This record gives sequence, structure tokens and C-alpha cells, in this order.
Amino acid sequence: MSEPFKADILLVDDKPDNIRILDTMLTQQGYKVRKVTNGKMALQVAESARPDLILLDVAMPEMDGYEVCQYLKADPVTSEIPVVFLSALELAFNKVRAFEVGGADYITKPFNLSEVQVRIENQLKLRSLQRELQRKNDQLEEANRRLHKMATVDSLTELPNRRHFDCCLKLEWRRLCREEKSLSLILCDLDAFKAYNDTYGLTDGDRCLQRVAKAIACQLKRPYDLVARYGGEEFIIILPNSDRLGALIVAEAIRQAIHALEIPHLHGVSEGRVTLSVGVTSLIPTQAQIPEEAIALVGKALYQAKAQGKNCVCFQGI
Repeated sequence: MSEPFKADILLVDDKPDNIRILDTMLTQQGYKVRKVTNGKMALQVAESARPDLILLDVAMPEMDGYEVCQYLKADPVTSEIPVVFLSALELAFNKVRAFEVGGADYITKPFNLSEVQVRIENQLKLRSLQRELQRKNDQLEEANRRLHKMATVDSLTELPNRRHFDCCLKLEWRRLCREEKSLSLILCDLDAFKAYNDTYGLTDGDRCLQRVAKAIACQLKRPYDLVARYGGEEFIIILPNSDRLGALIVAEAIRQAIHALEIPHLHGVSEGRVTLSVGVTSLIPTQAQIPEEAIALVGKALYQAKAQGKNCVCFQGI
């Protein structure tokens, strides 16, 4: 079984002698070498199968090495490939130009094979470290995403949790206070849900909550409306820039949507199915008020709905 290549190197030079010398040296060192003689071919080959490193001649017809490197760095597919320039041009201007267009190193001709080998190894080590750093950064970002989800999303219903709701309410409260526009809250509670769990079991209870959560979310049509699991069998909705009439329309649509699910409930309050009691409040936030006052109002509205026989919508204002 053949040994794996140390790295895949693309060699770009229009001089056959240079290609032959470098190809022999690199192949003996265990590298896979692909060879092209002009810039256009280099771009095609690099994009179709990305090499680990590109050795690029500067002085080539039609498209010189600087232009090739610019194209490589402008393409997201090839932008991270290190480019080592090979050139007989020794002026500082030429070297500066090479680094300006994104080159990683610059080797002058006639080159010393040992020097070329060391510089290639250095660039490959650097690239390997960059990849490892990127991998660890990706892992860290993913871990942060998971932590953020755990902190802000209810694991059962996949809705935002109470902590996320509290943060959003504070932000919307401050914004609407500045703009002097209305804010509405809707608080929903499944009727006789303890009896549902006692009758059907906690597993069916969880499934019921998931279906209800999805049905409520489907009634919110604006991207900035928010529904969150408030606790147990309670769900709370923020409707920014929504007045009393608009909030009552949404609340009734939510109540009807849950009724239409026809989830059986032997001890339910209406037609042997799961139902929802809904409280609504609407106000224009002011500096003299705090969000907790709105929550207290919508809580009173929900209590009123429960007292009126459940499976209904009630409103409480200031």
C-alpha cells in the first residue's frame, strides 16, 4: 500500500526546466505535484481540486503571477491557499507587490532547493496551524450556539423560554416607550391540564404541549411577534406595535386554533377536547411604568377568563 502524500502542491511556471527541477525535488520529498504552464490553467486547476500550496512564477505570458494571485484571493474557494512566488526579479518593488496581492512568501531565482524545501514546509505548517485554529474556533462557535440555545429555548416545545421572553420584553418596552407606540401581551393557559396529565400521562401531556406550541406560533404572522413558553402549560406572546383590537383578533385566532386541534380531553371544559383560556392587555409604555405592570395586567385578564368558565378571551387595560 503506497504512503500518503505529505501535501498536494500546484506548480505554475512557463519554463520547462524550472518545472522539471522542482517536480523532481518535491516528488522525492513525498509531495503530490500537479504542474501547469500558465495562469488560466492554474486558476482552473486550483478551483476544481484545491491544492495545499501553490508555487507561482511571476513572469508569465498573458497573465502574470500577480494577477493570478489576485484572482485566487478574490475567490472564496481558493482564497485560503498559500501562494509562494518564484521569480528572478529581486527588486524590493517586486517583492512588496507579491505580498500586496496576497502572497505568503517570495523566493528568488536561481533558487536553492534546500531553501525552497524549508520555505514550503514552513508554509504548510503554518497552513496546518491555521486550519486547526479554524477547527477549534468552529467548535467553540458551535458550543456557544448550543449554550445560547439551552439558555434561551425551551427544550420541549422549541419555543423561546421565559428568560428570552423577559429580555425581549424589556427591549421592546424601551423601544416603544421612545416611539410612543402600543404594546400588547397575550397570556394563554391550557384548561384543566393537570387533569389531562392525570388521565393520559406525562408523555401525552408533552405531546399536547408541543402541538399547542406549534399551533400558537402559526397564528403569529409578523416576524417581530414572539411567543414563548412561560411556564408549565402557559404561553405568552409579545405583539409590538399592536393595539387592543389587533391583539384581541390574534388572541381569538389562537383560541380557535387550539380548539380546532381536537385533542381529546375527557375532563376538558368544552366538547371533550383541549381548550385554552386567554388573557390580553394593551398599552403604550411610558417611563413611569415597568414591564411587570403589563404582565400583571395580562395575568388579571387570564384570571378573568378562567373565572368566566375558561375557553374564552378576556381583556384588561389600565
